[in-house]
Amino acid sequence: MDLGLDGETALLTASTSGLGKASARALASDGANVVVCGRDETRLDAAVEDVREVATGGVEGVTADVTDPDDVAALVDATVDAFGGLDHVVTSAGGPPSGPLLDYSERDWYEAYDLLVMSVVRTFEAAYPHLEASDAGTLTAITSRTVERPIEGLGLSNSVRRAVIGFVETVALECAPAVRANAVLPGSFETARIESVIEAEVERGEHDDYEAGREAWGATAPMDRIGDPRELGDVVAFLASDRASFVTGASVPADGGSLVQ
Repeated sequence: MDLGLDGETALLTASTSGLGKASARALASDGANVVVCGRDETRLDAAVEDVREVATGGVEGVTADVTDPDDVAALVDATVDAFGGLDHVVTSAGGPPSGPLLDYSERDWYEAYDLLVMSVVRTFEAAYPHLEASDAGTLTAITSRTVERPIEGLGLSNSVRRAVIGFVETVALECAPAVRANAVLPGSFETARIESVIEAEVERGEHDDYEAGREAWGATAPMDRIGDPRELGDVVAFLASDRASFVTGASVPADGGSLVQ
């Protein structure tokens, strides 16, 4: 399917690895100009080269910390300087610390809110004038299936990420028709983070080997497997495209059916 993204520009936060990078690759392979960002310059350079392998448009990298308002403003300015405008914003962020709910400090809660919620708010506010001026402005927030069903030991994520859904729905309500806004709720995907978790489980003797661990994780979903990050990226690219032109305010699970179990 031709998504019609040729010549449009997408900015993706926290996109040097995992689902953010997969989304950057999907958008780039469908013709969009892409700006990748992250805090570590070495990882950023590697991610840019990876995305360029599949790109048909331009790809640039910008070092930025999404918890720093000045960095976020500079990131948006750099995107517009590089490509003359901004049509799509895709937000993601690393997960906050895990652990028992009552073990979190007050600072943990504030830092999780800053990382997961304010990073989206800041990026959207900085990008909004450009999205409004675009004929195709979109915000797509990559969150987690935990906004629908909490997971034990992930109290910060379970609680704080729900505010992102409220923000996305409010953008959809107040900024239409200039900007569409949607959220994607990933389940388990074979990213470096999940790989490290499975490897740790193997070391603890919970699985015979990595493949057994991978199968165990996949068995929790009706699709009987964990996802390929490319599959998440394709959902993000579709939501940004004109093929989804009547979709806004939606929270789209990409979890192999886990939420229906």
